[in-house]
Amino acid sequence: MIRILIFLIFVLALAAGFAWLADRPGDMLVTFGGYQYRVTLMVAAVAVTAVVAAVMITWWLVKSIWNSPYTIARYFRVRQRDRGYQALSTGMIAAGAGDATLARKMNKQAAKLIRSDTEPLINLLDAQASLLEGDHEAAREKFERMLDDPEMRLLGLRGLYLEAERLGDRTAAQHYAARAADVAPQLAWASESTLEEKTARGDWDGALRLVDAQASTGQIARDAANRRRSVLLTAKAEDLLDSDPAAARSAAIEANRLSPDFVPAAIAAARALFKQEDTRRGAKILEAAWKAEPHPEIADLYTHARHGDAVHDRLKRARKLQSLKQNNIESSLAVARAAIDAHELKEAREAAEAAIRIQPREGAYLLLADIEELETGDQGRVRQLLSKAVRAPRDPAWVADGYVAEKWAPVSPVTGKLDAFEWRVPVERIGQLIEQDDADAQAMRPSLAPPPAAPPAEDVAEAEVIDTKVPTPEPKKPAPETVKPAAEPVAAEEAKKPLPEPEPKKSEEPAPVAGKPAPAVADAPAKTAANDADDAGPEEQLAEVVRLPDDPGVDPDEDQDKSTSRFRLF
Repeated sequence: MIRILIFLIFVLALAAGFAWLADRPGDMLVTFGGYQYRVTLMVAAVAVTAVVAAVMITWWLVKSIWNSPYTIARYFRVRQRDRGYQALSTGMIAAGAGDATLARKMNKQAAKLIRSDTEPLINLLDAQASLLEGDHEAAREKFERMLDDPEMRLLGLRGLYLEAERLGDRTAAQHYAARAADVAPQLAWASESTLEEKTARGDWDGALRLVDAQASTGQIARDAANRRRSVLLTAKAEDLLDSDPAAARSAAIEANRLSPDFVPAAIAAARALFKQEDTRRGAKILEAAWKAEPHPEIADLYTHARHGDAVHDRLKRARKLQSLKQNNIESSLAVARAAIDAHELKEAREAAEAAIRIQPREGAYLLLADIEELETGDQGRVRQLLSKAVRAPRDPAWVADGYVAEKWAPVSPVTGKLDAFEWRVPVERIGQLIEQDDADAQAMRPSLAPPPAAPPAEDVAEAEVIDTKVPTPEPKKPAPETVKPAAEPVAAEEAKKPLPEPEPKKSEEPAPVAGKPAPAVADAPAKTAANDADDAGPEEQLAEVVRLPDDPGVDPDEDQDKSTSRFRLF
């Protein structure tokens, strides 16, 4: 636009000059070679303009002819580059679509038309084609060569990181992610992997610095950064509670300030304050956290804030928590537990029954079973409460990726994710109850299958030997269905009779031997377990009623694969 304006101004100035000369007629006398030339002023001006234009045109022609070889070469070079970029674009599209053949063809064509040192995307297309062809070793070598180029370094680290993740080499993956995070902390994949690595080995200060870098680059929101800082500071406070109480107190208080509703931070801050005999401030932190979210760990720590308190003092503190959060199941359960310790069984029963009315769940029924056994000793009522506890929903617990833990942890033992634990009801009980109902229904159906084969004599003898080791308790009342020993005369008469046709049996039992009583292989353990259940407490009886399977979660201490790494960590 500016050029057009300048050109118009120049044309207007030239026209104005010629108009000015036309309004002022005159003659010009030129003497050259002994001759005199007289022309008008307008003709002279036109002649001068024509000469200047001719000189300029001549100069342009000479310059064009002189630079024609370079111009022609540049034209073909630009045309070749355009063809190369077209091939590169087609190859990248083919690589994204998974067409390995076309991607490799376009890569070769682009490499011929464009120099690879001037266009890094050719190296990327080459590596992508190798990955599509399944040649991962060649792809790793190409990604490693990218590390020497500053423009391609992050791309090479990304490729090596993905390859290490594919092979399951966590050490190499975390190494490449850490290098990328040092150069560019705004990369989410690098910072997240490095954060998991630092939290896994307990480098809380390094993890905090990384979270600060994420927040400064805008990778995560401020609220998310405060939450992560609170989790990391809580973990740091728990590690330093015994070795450095002052540092633990500072970290825990800062964590509680960043996330006042985060229960583990409040508990860590209160423990650090209680350890330094600052009971009043620690109690205030727990009371504020209790108002935000009642939690059984808060109630337990609050009632046991001062060592050496009487049981009635603990009951008073539990009542105070109940006044802060009324009509809440955790408040009622806290009062019930404290009342049991203080032998105030009437108040404990009222609190437990109130908890069941608010939310009937496993822990409330178990607590009421304990109260029933302490107060009345009615085993029938206790068993009834235990059966209700079995069918009731489970109590909330710390759950992360399907793993149920007894206490909170900053990272998941399954995936290593930060702040993965949640206080919620586990879902395993639903599947267990469905399986139990299916098993009961299957047991009630008549069996149409043929009876199982009798066990070998060696197995029966071995079962008899094992059963003799089980102490048989004294029976309280002999049931009419008890197994009666076979008498010798009856056995002899039965031996003389012909063998009847086999009939379906409900259960296989070893046949009695003549002259010996029939061994009670299945009855002895059943009687023993029943008598033991009479003497056991409610928790032991519940464990006998339902035997939960072991937690299917991943053991955090399980040894990882220590295969030789295929990567060169440099």
